[in-house]
Amino acid sequence: MNTRPSKLVKGQTGEWEVVIGLEVHAQVLSKSKLFSGASTEFGAEPNSQVSFVDAGMPGMLPVINEKCVEQAVRTGLGLKAKINLFSIFDRKNYFYPDLPQGYQISQYKNPIVGEGEVTIDLKDGESRLVGIERLHLEQDAGKSLHDQNPDSSYVDLNRSGIALMEIVTRPDMRSSEEAAAFLRKLRAIVRYLGTCDGNMDEGSMRADVNVSVRKPGGPLGTRCEIKNVNSMRFIAQAVEYEARRQIDIIEGGGTIRQETRLFDSRLNETRSMRSKEEAHDYRYFPDPDLLPLELDANWVAEIEKSLPELPDAKKARFMGLGLSAYDASVLVAERDLADYYEDLAKGVDAKAAANWLNNEILGRLNRDGLSISQAPVSAAANNAIVAMISDKTISGKIAKDLLDIVWSDGGDPRAIVEARGLRQVTDTGAIDAAIEAVIAANPDKVEDVKAKPKLAAWFVGQVMKQTGGKANPAAVNAALKLRLNLPDEG
Repeated sequence: MNTRPSKLVKGQTGEWEVVIGLEVHAQVLSKSKLFSGASTEFGAEPNSQVSFVDAGMPGMLPVINEKCVEQAVRTGLGLKAKINLFSIFDRKNYFYPDLPQGYQISQYKNPIVGEGEVTIDLKDGESRLVGIERLHLEQDAGKSLHDQNPDSSYVDLNRSGIALMEIVTRPDMRSSEEAAAFLRKLRAIVRYLGTCDGNMDEGSMRADVNVSVRKPGGPLGTRCEIKNVNSMRFIAQAVEYEARRQIDIIEGGGTIRQETRLFDSRLNETRSMRSKEEAHDYRYFPDPDLLPLELDANWVAEIEKSLPELPDAKKARFMGLGLSAYDASVLVAERDLADYYEDLAKGVDAKAAANWLNNEILGRLNRDGLSISQAPVSAAANNAIVAMISDKTISGKIAKDLLDIVWSDGGDPRAIVEARGLRQVTDTGAIDAAIEAVIAANPDKVEDVKAKPKLAAWFVGQVMKQTGGKANPAAVNAALKLRLNLPDEG
């Protein structure tokens, strides 16, 4: 799976390979914080969801949130990773205005989740395996606000203490496309699992992107870390810029300095933030207020039994129904979309249902700026439309018109077909009459079509108009060939 050639970047001295690893911070989906009972609801007034623990008040002791631990285990299982039954919380010491304790409670040498893997799907139909090095739990810091007052900075501690899962990959990605595809797949997995909402615009998922370059097959280069990138598009842009920046420096005779950088999406460039810290700079030591976390193997096994069908398994099942790899990938990208498809496809051809969803429903949703959960036509109603196409109650053209009616006005598709007389015309007498009317109005075209049989398509279109789009196209084709004595194709 990983034998595909790397995407190389051309420089003045030859080709370069980009090496990428990600550290993804995913906010745990839970009602309260990692070590306190304060709410995690998004959008509250500043400093309205802060406990004494979150504010770093003296003498306040952290109490572990079992739900957050369970969510970390569920995520680890979804990443096909090793669950460590013994893990330790450490103090990561550093100063920042929005870190009231002066340290972050995190995990270092003994994380809750060990090695795992994620399969990413690329546009060319290839797949690539990305290794997961670890997943550990840690508490988030607060947020510094620099745009509220020209003379002062403010601190909002609502995020302080919120549970994060830091998911660290191996440096297995070789292009901006692969980095974006990984984050897209990880986001889908945690959403399926219900362990993170993946709302990147709200900060509940963000990534630190580690980028280095090297000559193909050479030793790893010095990496730079791009902090807090919060969209797939920005990740791709940041990787492209940073790789080119490093190549230009090396080819110009310079050296890469290990540092932390920020991505400016307005200027589409990375900028230096600070020199990159090493683990010893943080002076890690086990948190004396928290006992080691010991999990029961049976409890982990029960969590594993409760896992839903995840994107890779669902994709394989959809392909088994006759869908292409591309169609299946599109449908499993979001759990809501996959669920909608499964309801739509009940009792009808799987491929026909996928085509209807991808071409007609998603097209209209995109036009109207809606998500699948906001679709004005239910999956059951669309199932009825696809079934009527399949049993030739209505034509494909009428089906699209019918969807537009239900989209804007609602109603039962089958009842609308009966009330408006939209049933497909299969009566050969009615079709023959429509053909005769078209021939009588266009005698010159009759001679043309006899000389060029491919022009029969024009006659089909005219007959369809004559019948208001209700004639069965196959029946029209057959009747026209007989009436005009046209040869069969091929």
